[in-house]
Order: sequence, then structure tokens, then C-alpha cells
Amino acid sequence: MSTTPKYDPLLHVVLYQPEIPHNTGSVGRTCVAVGAKLWLVRPLGFRLDDYYLRRAGLDYWDHLEWEAVADWAALLERLPGAQPWLLTKKATASYLDAQFTRGNVLVFGNESQGLPDSLLETHAKRLLRIPIRPVARSLNLSNAVGIVAFEALRQFGVQGQA
Repeated sequence: MSTTPKYDPLLHVVLYQPEIPHNTGSVGRTCVAVGAKLWLVRPLGFRLDDYYLRRAGLDYWDHLEWEAVADWAALLERLPGAQPWLLTKKATASYLDAQFTRGNVLVFGNESQGLPDSLLETHAKRLLRIPIRPVARSLNLSNAVGIVAFEALRQFGVQGQA
């Protein structure tokens, strides 16, 4: 876990119980690029010193503001007052319909199961989807994070280096 903040995050990207280290490493790179803090909600499907996690993140990992928390309750405790946007294929609203602002929390489920129904029910008015053709079941986790994070930055006018 990071002890000294590297930057003031423009966004918070949450990976809920991620399973694949390559994806998490790639999401970490995206977070550095957009100025987001990466949150990892345990349990994780890999160790934080995993070779593939570090390899996918390349040398960006040292520049990443990140934190791993024990569970969803611990995340909410660390982000008091957060009104998270939950990304799920079960949503009816598109991420393009959301009004993103600095400091938003974007939550993505794990690669095999997505987000649990209990979270979707609790945050039913904050569910978003990325519209894709029905023939595709889903997008790669790191691609989904990139799509939504860069849309958020576009909406609040970040240009060039964040």
C-alpha cells in the first residue's frame, strides 16, 4: 500500500475482488495515466507481489496511488460519503448518460462474476453499463476501466496531463 500520496486523485477506480493479475496491472497503468487512485477490494485472485501484476503495470506501478482494503465495508469507511458508480452489464443506463465529476468512485466487478447482486441492489440508482453488441458477453476489465475513466476526464475538462 502507498504510504505517501503521489498525487491527488481525480477519480477513484475500484476493482471488486479482481482475479487476473494482468488486468489489474493494466488498470494500474490506466490509473496513472488519468490520475486515478486504484482501490483493490479483497479477496484478490493473486498476490500483490505477483510477477504478472507488476509486468502488466510495467514501471508505472511506482507512480500509482493505490490501496487494498479487506472488504466493501472497509472501502466505504475509507471513502466516507462516496456515491459510487457501479459498472455492470445488468444496468439499463449507459455510462454516456452519467454526469461524472472529480472525485467520483467507479466500481468494476471481477472478471468471472462481475459485481454481486447485493451491491447492485444497494446502489440500484447508480448502475451504469457500456453498451456493446449482444454477441459479446463482456469487455476485458482493463478496457472497460479505460473507456469509463477517459469519458469521466473528458466530461470534467481535463486536457493534457492531469
